[in-house]
Amino acid sequence: MGKVTGFMEYQRALPILRPRRERLQDWSEFHGHLDESTLREQGGRCMDCGIPFCHTGIIVNGAASGCPLNNLIPDWNHFVYSGNWRAALEALHKTNNFPEFTGRVCPAPCEGSCVLGIDADAVTIKSIECAIVDRGFDEGWIVPEPPLRRTGKRVAVVGSGPAGLACAAQLNKAGHEVTVFEKADRIGGLLMYGIPNMKLDKRVVQRRVDLLREEGIEFIANAEVGGNYATGDLVADFDAVVLCGGASKPRNLEIEGRELKGIHFAMDFLRQNTKSLLDSQHGDGQYISAADKDVIVIGGGDTGTDCVATALRHGCRSLVQFEILPQLGPTRPADNPWPQWPKIHRVDYGQEEAIETFGADPRCYSLRSESFIGLNGEVAGINTVALDWQKTANGQQVMAMVPNSERTWQCQLVLIAMGFVGTPRKGLVADLGLELTDRGTLRVGDNKMTSVAGVFAAGDIERGQSLVVWAIADGRRAAAGVNEYLTQS
Repeated sequence: MGKVTGFMEYQRALPILRPRRERLQDWSEFHGHLDESTLREQGGRCMDCGIPFCHTGIIVNGAASGCPLNNLIPDWNHFVYSGNWRAALEALHKTNNFPEFTGRVCPAPCEGSCVLGIDADAVTIKSIECAIVDRGFDEGWIVPEPPLRRTGKRVAVVGSGPAGLACAAQLNKAGHEVTVFEKADRIGGLLMYGIPNMKLDKRVVQRRVDLLREEGIEFIANAEVGGNYATGDLVADFDAVVLCGGASKPRNLEIEGRELKGIHFAMDFLRQNTKSLLDSQHGDGQYISAADKDVIVIGGGDTGTDCVATALRHGCRSLVQFEILPQLGPTRPADNPWPQWPKIHRVDYGQEEAIETFGADPRCYSLRSESFIGLNGEVAGINTVALDWQKTANGQQVMAMVPNSERTWQCQLVLIAMGFVGTPRKGLVADLGLELTDRGTLRVGDNKMTSVAGVFAAGDIERGQSLVVWAIADGRRAAAGVNEYLTQS
């Protein structure tokens, strides 16, 4: 696989990023590709592992390890090193419907489980993946492939995010007639409106949607099932239904002053920004602007980072990002061994851009928000306390307030990016009487069928908040369950 001695001869090369100062001036993608010779060398670093863990997609002691899609990573690394890019693309598409998405936004759990990464720098799997699929589009190798025959069975997929699109693609390949319902005005779900354009260009999303449409999938936008589209009609008109609506209920911060204006959920901020950008290049003003404001982002995950990067492009006056947990260390802790995803301190693109703009990382750790301060009905500040985190004998972390650590922060815009707590128990979910788990997600069996026969679910709506790569994997598994159900009925 690759070059037998490549891991000893070549150093890890990171993908090209546009200069921070330059990319802050627009909404274009900030990442690019390495040149072909360097990419082939990077593919050559893939070792002839006795047992490769990069594509396992397993849970080790409660932590994810490797690629949930079971991508044939050593195979396409070898093809890239050999210069056989078309074979690499074919191997990539065997397990992943949308490598152009995962190659841009996935945090690459595969690299965290790379055998080379035990005592050296892991193979740059993610950047090779993205280069393969982008070359496939550039060369014209990726074309519509409609099924040769149709089964006559009709399937409705509710939600057009990564789970919904993957499920629809697989069911369409099996010959079923698939209709995808999306409540927003554009197809793509999280891919379209939840991830900023500089991280995932919407032309990349639209390119794949157009391809799926040419393969025979029907897309209906502005259709909220359980709202302006009756749930009864959906059940009556289709032989099976797959719910892929995501974990749409955000975790709230219910502290004093929450009702003040200027406090928003992160997804509302990101969604409005991208819609206004696509509709009018922000000319319509129909978005939450951070321009000339002191901004505080509450939450340290990927969504929080996207809020940081978006607020910087708006031209915020200052920016701070609160994280309730302590800062991670530079290396794996003892309770986080390989091949688990390494829990280490990272500086993502948004923090890099904040450092470029304000000269410091915007994150403040071990900080708990206590109350919002208002002025004339608008948010004007946040009161916080510092936390001291300690581990108990059984390894659990417990927090205690640091005495005399109270502090007040000035702000005119607060973005809550604290994750999601499942799906609302209303509309479609209530209409069908679907059973939920204690976490507020839809309860499903091994085949992804819900408590109602013929109704399946995939992605965050049944798994809980997770990664795009898990959503695609779940969508594919739900499609397999639906196909089995339809062929037996």
